[in-house]
Formats: sequence, C-alpha cells, structure tokens
Amino acid sequence: MKAVVLAAGEGKRLRPLTADRPKCLVELGGRSLLERQVAVLQAAGISDITVVGGYRADQLEGQTWRVVRNEDYAVTNMVATLFCARDTWSSDADLIVCYGDIVYEERVLHALLASRAPIGVVIDRNWRAYWERRMEDPLSDAETLKLDKNGLIVELGKRPRSYKDIEGQYIGLFKVRADCIAPMETRYDTMDHDANYDGQDFLNMYMTSFLQNLIDLGWEVSAVPIDNGWLETDTKADLDLYHAMLLDGSLARFCRLT
Repeated sequence: MKAVVLAAGEGKRLRPLTADRPKCLVELGGRSLLERQVAVLQAAGISDITVVGGYRADQLEGQTWRVVRNEDYAVTNMVATLFCARDTWSSDADLIVCYGDIVYEERVLHALLASRAPIGVVIDRNWRAYWERRMEDPLSDAETLKLDKNGLIVELGKRPRSYKDIEGQYIGLFKVRADCIAPMETRYDTMDHDANYDGQDFLNMYMTSFLQNLIDLGWEVSAVPIDNGWLETDTKADLDLYHAMLLDGSLARFCRLT
C-alpha cells in the first residue's frame, strides 16, 4: 500500500497563516494538518508516503515522507499534481490519494482500505450538518454526488440545483486498486489536452472531473460511505471555527482529533 498526499497549492484563503508555509503545515490543535494525516496513515501500516509539494515545498523536506515537487503548481491543479508522483507508485500495490488540507479519523481510512472496488471514493453522508456549521448556505459550496442502486458513483463535482443532487460529499480521499493503476495512467496520458473539463483546461482539471471521466468510460467508482469523522480546512474562518469547537468540546461531533 502506498499513499500520495497532494499538497502543492498556495492556500490563499488561509492567509496570513500560509504566508510563510504550505497549507498542509498550518496547525490544528497544536499539530499540522499533514502531521495528523501522516500519523493516521502510518497507524494503518502505510509507511510509503509521498507528499507532492509546490508552494514552499522546501518546508516539507527532512521528514518521514518522500517529497516530490510540482514545479508548475501555480498554473496547474490537483490531477496534474497527482501525476507528478507517478514514478513513486507501481501496479503491485494499491494507491491511496489524499488531499493535503484534510484530516480524518482512523475509522475513515479503515473503511477505505476495506474497499476492493477498482476505485473507492470516501463520501460523507452527514455532510450537511458539518457544512451548516461552516457557512450560511451549504448548497452554494457543495457539489453533486449521485449513486446508483449498487453504491457506484454516477456523477460528482457538478453544481447542485437542490439537496436531492447530493447523496454525500466527496472528502478528498480515494483509493485506486493496484491492477487499475496502469489503466488509470493510460487514460490520463491519452486525454485530449485541448479539451475543456468542467470549465477547466487539461492542466487545471479538477480531481472530480478526472473521476467523472473514468465513470463515463465505464469504470466502477464505488462510494465508501462514512458519517462525519473528517475535516477540511479551506479558510481561516474554518480554522478559527475548529479551534473554538475544540475549546467547547463540540468538534468531536464531526471529527475526533487525537
């Protein structure tokens, strides 16, 4: 089992906290987001961890993880960042892909590890209660996620028209089965570089757009449902909220930090 943490972005919405460090090194409850995530991965026996850095990537060096750099981080997005690490994975081990701005409980990772789907994608069924603590209008920020009767994802990453379009929220954590890694690379390599992907060019394609492309080609992308147990830190307001909730004990409703 291998893991790749995508941590190349500038984290502009977390400024001034990211003025001198990458987003993943911002601290939550006395530990950086990256330190918390790596601890969960290592507790599950995953020691082969690659962090793809970009902005202030020098600060990621010298730790227990491997560092790969996306030198074009300022003009690319998540998918391009992921494939900067392609030389670190292989077709003989499953691959965990994690966003660098999330933290999650061990139970969330264990649920993902138990999936034997070609691609397993963690989704939060209780996302709305969490979003309502973070913003006045969750529908304006959330994305669609629709499932078929077998729990396979048929749509994700679009703008929802109503809450009925959201059967869960993708949390930025998924697993690619070992035998699907080479086909995933082939698909990425053969995509039209001049096409538009949900309003983005190829280099700025969202991860949800890449997953949707695989789904549209007939890939089985299976939901791994959870009920809370994770946090994403998009803005300074998020971080301020979490620290306040830590103090009053209410954060544990959504994620138990260790």
